[in-house]
Amino acid sequence: MTAPVLDPDLLKAFLAVDEHRSFTRAAHVLNRTQSAVSVQIRRLEERLGTKLFQRTRAGVVPTATGQELRAYARRILALNAEAVGALRARKADAVVRLGVMDDYGTIIIPPLLASFAKHYPLVRVEIETGLTATMPARLGDAYDLVIAMHPQGCGDGELLRREQAVWAAASSYRVAAQRPLPVALYPRGCLFRQWAAEALDTAGLPWRLAYVSRTLAAVETIAAQGLAVTVVKAGTLPPSLRALSDRDGMPPLPAAEIRLHRARDLSTAGSLLADHLQRAISELGAI
Repeated sequence: MTAPVLDPDLLKAFLAVDEHRSFTRAAHVLNRTQSAVSVQIRRLEERLGTKLFQRTRAGVVPTATGQELRAYARRILALNAEAVGALRARKADAVVRLGVMDDYGTIIIPPLLASFAKHYPLVRVEIETGLTATMPARLGDAYDLVIAMHPQGCGDGELLRREQAVWAAASSYRVAAQRPLPVALYPRGCLFRQWAAEALDTAGLPWRLAYVSRTLAAVETIAAQGLAVTVVKAGTLPPSLRALSDRDGMPPLPAAEIRLHRARDLSTAGSLLADHLQRAISELGAI
């Protein structure tokens, strides 16, 4: 008896439904109709001869077989991407322009680019860090790929990871002793600046914008010197700072989503880098 073939497109649909716990959300991410995704899942179930999902009040959840398939599906797709990339782009001299937030550009992305370069040493990546609010609108003109931060539940692109915004300060910093509270933040247009102001005003805490810088390193250094509190992502909290909470008298902050945006007519090299970053960052999990 011939073993069933696990079509990569079917596996992509399976992983999308598994991640988003919804056929509708999976269809949106895959840029397909809900009925098309349902057909793909049904076709995969028919090939394997078993159910992969079941519906509950919480949404669509994988069966025991579906949970077991998850790891295999990721490995198959990763190997497929590696094989295709090795044949298509290893000898291609190409440039990919990547825009990303400052903290991800200095902490998360560099080791991922190093692992990518081992497979595609001739692909040159030009990376620009900074505020990402306007970067997606410049896809195709200034960037081939953008990794941007969005409020939870907002924004298009591919969801890579969820991050919690947290207050941070030097380990010896005492919030209660500072009135008005000095805050170190980023320029206008930064979500963290907006969220910090709204949270402090809502809580009725007197504060002042003591330091503003476009660079993550400058803001963190000011906070590490005990001169102010700042806002960072929990996933990139530097060792020089400690996270503050309600026990320190700080109000809660919203959660954010990190999303990948691809330019239309993306080159083969750009698609390979996008797929590499998507897999690697998604595997980091939520914070």
